[in-house]
Amino acid sequence: MLIRKPDDIKSSDITPESTYINRRKFIGRGVAFGAIAVAGSAAPWAVRAATGRRDEDVQDEPLTSYEHVTTYNNFYEFGTGKEDPSRNAHTLRPRPWTVTVEGEIDKPGQYDLDDLLRGITIEDRVYRLRCVEAWSMVIPWRGFPLSKLISRFEPTSKAKYVEFHTLYDVEQMPGQRGRVLPWPYVEGLRMDEAMHPLAIFATGLYGEDLPNQNGAPFRLVVPWKYGFKSIKSIVRIRFRATQPQNTWAIVAPNEYGFYANVNPEVDHPRWSQKRERRLPGLFKRRKTQLFNGYADQVGHLYAGMDLRRNF
Repeated sequence: MLIRKPDDIKSSDITPESTYINRRKFIGRGVAFGAIAVAGSAAPWAVRAATGRRDEDVQDEPLTSYEHVTTYNNFYEFGTGKEDPSRNAHTLRPRPWTVTVEGEIDKPGQYDLDDLLRGITIEDRVYRLRCVEAWSMVIPWRGFPLSKLISRFEPTSKAKYVEFHTLYDVEQMPGQRGRVLPWPYVEGLRMDEAMHPLAIFATGLYGEDLPNQNGAPFRLVVPWKYGFKSIKSIVRIRFRATQPQNTWAIVAPNEYGFYANVNPEVDHPRWSQKRERRLPGLFKRRKTQLFNGYADQVGHLYAGMDLRRNF
């Protein structure tokens, strides 16, 4: 079973919540479930919440610190350096937030995000996540499966792909004044990928709302594609009959394909994908796993495909 609730953790093993998030407020704003805590040395990964979930694939790995998760980011809308988003993202205004939904669906429209999410159960999940420069983290996300939201729009039989757009606003996202990428940032998934239960919209991490630099107010998390398919601050969702052109496949098609699965056998033209470094480490000590270690859960989505050609 892929996801489980760790009911076997003794209360004596649980680290105080103040330690868990390094003296930050632990209870998330408006969170409907109970508090989360990290266990001590006996079980350093444990997630404790009323509806808490845990990815078994990372059960023996400690969480990446809140500081690294929130200060080492790719978010070019706020700068190309890893520390730029945490320095510059204070200009983003994550509320109010409107999402336009359009395309091959029966219920298109402009939706206030808070209204859109009303009634959706938010859960905690912990994923091992690898980024494109072969560094990785273990992050406790707060979110819900994409499928829960997609089903509300009632896609038609013509909807084969889902396209996502990031906010385009140079006042809120000053990095968009530069031409490092064509704006707005665009990403896409095949419909069956989007409907897989591992793919989530994240609204928070470490039991709190998403920080601006991590993609507030909500973002995409696809753990077997993490770092490649991680679009943030989403304002538009479009259901398409044809494959969308995602930003990196346009900018550097020899480096980034549409599928963007984590695959150690397909090297990036400028570095190997075979090994990764777990932050805050300095060296690539870990072997990269196919589909980021989720091959048993998602491999069937690509049965018969040439994963070198469809990278």
